[in-house]
Amino acid sequence: MGDIKLNYNENSIDSIMEYAQGLIGKTFGEIDTNERLGANKGKGNLGQIVEESYFGYDINSRAEADFSKVGVELKVTPFKINKNKTISAKERLVLNIINYMEEYDKSFYESSFWQKNNKILLVFYQWKKELEKKDYTVKDIMLHEFSEEDLIVIKEDWKIIINKIKQGKAHEISEGDTNYLAACPKGANKSSVRQQPFSDKLAMQRAYSLKSSYMTSLLRKRLGVEDKEVVSILKGTKMTIEQLLESKFKKFYGKSIDDICKELDINIYTESGKLPKNYVQMLVSRILGLTTNDLNKIEEFSKANIKFKTVRIEKNGKIKQHMSFPSFKYKEIIKEDWYNSSLRNLFEEQKYLFVVFKYDENNTLRLEKIMLWNMPINVLDTYVKDTWEETVRVIKEGVKIEIKGKKKYDNLPGPKFNGICHTRPHAANSEDTYELPDSRKLVKKCFWLDKDYILNIVNN
Repeated sequence: MGDIKLNYNENSIDSIMEYAQGLIGKTFGEIDTNERLGANKGKGNLGQIVEESYFGYDINSRAEADFSKVGVELKVTPFKINKNKTISAKERLVLNIINYMEEYDKSFYESSFWQKNNKILLVFYQWKKELEKKDYTVKDIMLHEFSEEDLIVIKEDWKIIINKIKQGKAHEISEGDTNYLAACPKGANKSSVRQQPFSDKLAMQRAYSLKSSYMTSLLRKRLGVEDKEVVSILKGTKMTIEQLLESKFKKFYGKSIDDICKELDINIYTESGKLPKNYVQMLVSRILGLTTNDLNKIEEFSKANIKFKTVRIEKNGKIKQHMSFPSFKYKEIIKEDWYNSSLRNLFEEQKYLFVVFKYDENNTLRLEKIMLWNMPINVLDTYVKDTWEETVRVIKEGVKIEIKGKKKYDNLPGPKFNGICHTRPHAANSEDTYELPDSRKLVKKCFWLDKDYILNIVNN
């Protein structure tokens, strides 16, 4: 840190943290003594401003942690207040770039991730759309160290990333592969690529990162606004998420709904003797030992961005329904580019818990299995991309709407488009519409995964 006189003891974490407290309540304009924000018209890196102007050390990209004498990395990260008044991380926490040529040959504790990020000084500021960077205010600071439960999951995440590199598949890495620790794209665009050791294919440059869902959970705990109903399923188990789910569900494979209810000593039927619409959610909750039916209340599901989907296989081995995802607005989707699109972000970052039921020869519905799944990057950037691009093209050129009898038909890509992904209505009724760019109204639509593709995933 040169000959600069420091206002803290760089050999003491307590001293660094005490000094960091002075950031709280300050705007970045007040912190920025080197006028990085002014010189760059608001484009200065906020982390660099805190490093240079407040802590007094030169900007660099050193391999060790920023406060190297105590092994603490500094990260400045935003949060936002949502419309429903909840707090969320605005983005993932990007850590250090992964050197594919070196990282595969290290153990977890030797890895660049652990060496640099095992202790992180987090500086939280509130992001507001209407403010310039200089007016963002630091709201809190904390020293983050991974809990025992989190570390078990993160070690497994790291192993998944490294195994892809060892298999010569660094170009197929996706954020959805892992739960808390991800390998996110890092670079100006998709042309930012690197060599990998076990394949001639260039791989997108990626950095270790903590998922935005993980950061949201951490923030809510820190700021004391965590939902009181949130429960942990891993605490005290010494298991990964996958191991815990398998251990809970495996004993129920092949059993009917009545068998499962009997074994769990529960009744999920309505007073009229019918299964409620959310019966699968109720069963999953009880199998996991929860009293709530809301699977979003599971801390680990929230941290890992795991969403729940039911798959029902008919007696003939087929699936009746395609699988839907959130609807898109016609006037907004045409402003996106594929690599920053809502659809690509959704599938690259999210994992799904498929709970698979199957009707037997007597038409009794039985729990077949569960599986955690995420969209493979090679499928995402080919078939799903094709559907998205065709959708955008048709909307930009003007959707052709044809009326046959009482039904309306259009030329957006339908179920026969490519066998993987298509668009179709996702609306309450024919009056539930969004506006097209030419001001006509069209029923709300969303992207769907084809039922045969889902069946293929489940069967393999």
